[in-house]
Amino acid sequence: MSTDYTLEGGVQVTRANGIAHIEFQHPQSNSLPSRVLAALAQAITDEGTHPDSRVIVLRSAGDRVFCGGASFDELATIRTEEEGLHFFGGFASVINALRTCPKLTIGRVQGKAVGGGVGLASAVDYCLATQHAAVKLSELAVGIGPFVVGPAVARKMGLSAMSQLAIDATQFKSAEWAQQQGLYAEVYSDAAALDAGVERLASTLTQQSAAAQTALKKVLWEGTENWDQLLAERAAISGALVRTPESQAAIQAIHQSLSTKKG
Repeated sequence: MSTDYTLEGGVQVTRANGIAHIEFQHPQSNSLPSRVLAALAQAITDEGTHPDSRVIVLRSAGDRVFCGGASFDELATIRTEEEGLHFFGGFASVINALRTCPKLTIGRVQGKAVGGGVGLASAVDYCLATQHAAVKLSELAVGIGPFVVGPAVARKMGLSAMSQLAIDATQFKSAEWAQQQGLYAEVYSDAAALDAGVERLASTLTQQSAAAQTALKKVLWEGTENWDQLLAERAAISGALVRTPESQAAIQAIHQSLSTKKG
């Protein structure tokens, strides 16, 4: 029996045979405005406690872009500290929802992951990707930094790899590089092969002990019990920096470029 429902921002949940697929989408390279972040956190939390969900797959719509990171439409409108904290707090909420979810989570990364998209790929428990899934932490280039996603990225890839991405913020690293650093467990040639890999792993997990998987997840995330506070503090750093003249100038330039392309 299959169950489908849609949350605000176009986040769609499909649950069948013990596997809950949570899919987000946005016409601007699957970027993440506040409403989508809130819906993602809600869906992960809800499916994490639903008795018919045994494993969760986080995915996005489309072909060559998994997630373009923060929404520049929204970044361009931030004027106050409270607005900045609210926006970046949305990323913290999704990461913490993935961290505290009692079910194992699988990431399906079919294309490029930028900024917050790298954070999502890092925060799932097991991530699969295609050869097109290059990664970039672009935050420094717009006057902020990967402060909220940083703990998740460093936990998964190590501080050295995270530093390389954070400092050289204009360059993509290949999917193969990301696999070598531990972000991706497997890299496939195309989306069809990726889907087969996701289905194989998810189906296998539904046949195994749920109690054992919950216990394993607690062990895997040991040492992150302070992340509710830590990520809130990191969101405040980004919220303050995004209001600086340097950051606003960079964001407005990118936003104008994107608006021109849409027009």
